[in-house]
Amino acid sequence: MEAADYEVLSVREQLFHERVRECIISTLLFATLYILCHIALTHFKKPAEFTTADDEDATVNKIALELCTFTLAVALGAVLLLPFSIISNEVLLSLPRNYYIQWLNGSLIHGLWNLVFLFSNLSLIFLMPFAYFFTESEGFAGSKKGVLARVYETVVMLMLLTLLVLGMVWVASAIVDNNKASRESLYDFWEYYLPYLYSCISFLGVLLLLVCTPLGLARMFSVTGKLLVKPRLLEDLEEQLHCSAFEEAALTCRIYNPTSCWLPLDMELLHRQVLALQTQRVLLEKRRKASAWQRNLGYPLAMLCLLVLTGLSVLTVAIHILELLIDEAAMPRGMQGASLGQVSFSKLGSFGAVVQVVLIFYLMVSSVVGFYSSPLFWGLRPRWHDTAMTQIIGNCVCLLVLSSALPVFSRTLGLTRLDLLGDFGRFNWLGNFYIVFLYNAAFAGLTTLCLVKTFTAAVRAELIRAFAYLIHPFCGLVVLSLRTEPIPRF
Repeated sequence: MEAADYEVLSVREQLFHERVRECIISTLLFATLYILCHIALTHFKKPAEFTTADDEDATVNKIALELCTFTLAVALGAVLLLPFSIISNEVLLSLPRNYYIQWLNGSLIHGLWNLVFLFSNLSLIFLMPFAYFFTESEGFAGSKKGVLARVYETVVMLMLLTLLVLGMVWVASAIVDNNKASRESLYDFWEYYLPYLYSCISFLGVLLLLVCTPLGLARMFSVTGKLLVKPRLLEDLEEQLHCSAFEEAALTCRIYNPTSCWLPLDMELLHRQVLALQTQRVLLEKRRKASAWQRNLGYPLAMLCLLVLTGLSVLTVAIHILELLIDEAAMPRGMQGASLGQVSFSKLGSFGAVVQVVLIFYLMVSSVVGFYSSPLFWGLRPRWHDTAMTQIIGNCVCLLVLSSALPVFSRTLGLTRLDLLGDFGRFNWLGNFYIVFLYNAAFAGLTTLCLVKTFTAAVRAELIRAFAYLIHPFCGLVVLSLRTEPIPRF
């Protein structure tokens, strides 16, 4: 064998080892996400649906739960795409020739983006509709009952749904783009139809993020305030403990003396209310025993961090709007010709990259908080050990739509200059100046409006109540009773 053959063989071996290494890393990452999502869904599912006397229903619910776990793992992977790519680029810039990070390369990052895109299509278009129809199916009339009969009915329903969606997308393409070539391209199912359909779903997800994220940014302050212990000036735990004890005593008296009331009593409802009050009283006792550092330092620092992150988000969007007006090169096309490990995606270097990652995670958490705080999706919130299977499916679909739109959302707002890799960069509407500019302006306007309306109102109410308590405790109770706005709950 000649020397050239040895060189060719060596190159083939290197490509083979790189491919095997990428497959192993991708499998390990997805397996980790799958385990975490399975633990989370196990704590939210309703145990009664998996321990029923009917083994058939229990088997169907277990299969549907595994499909939901897969979908939620894909959603979590979509959230980690941009942060992982940004951090990997900075690591390659800092340690370009380190032996221990040779596995971290552009091929691995591109492969992860393509896998997330493929699995997102698979989950949204096939797995989640299959899981829903599977849990609702009973088998065709006259057929033998069993899991297999449910599978047949689900497959038929899924095929009919696919034909319906295919026809709707084809008609929409004919209306929007009246071009014979574009319509004929939809006949290519894998290369054109699925990416086109996914771009439509991603566009809806970006619009949903436009509504939920500003609402979530405003709600983060109140949610954090409920999780942390406030200073004595802003919270009177003794009063809350006394009120909780009085309510619990009154309900207990009604339970043990049911004849004292003329109206019929729902004893089960009263018992649930007593248990809820007891849980609330235990939490208040723990908060009262909190240390002075936790009370006087934790709450101000948390609020300061939220204020800084929210201000940075609004400032970043405002700067991007100015860049769009000044230079059209600020459009979300990414860094042309740049690959991982060549140049930083932030003008501030590694520090700016860390800020970008923090802002992306913060906006994603805010969008989830805003999503579950909106009246339209209020009933979809999962409950601890009390979430039905169909509700779990709906939550997984919504979270996947939000998370898969996060890279497009972040790139549109100018949070990063990283290119949308793989099929994520094939969305044609990203190159439309008017859509991008109006989206940035709408996000900045809605965020400012929500913050001014919610944050300043909360600050005014807290300051008035604090000053009233300083004057006299009775004045504080009067001010609290005169509040016309309902106390927000999360």
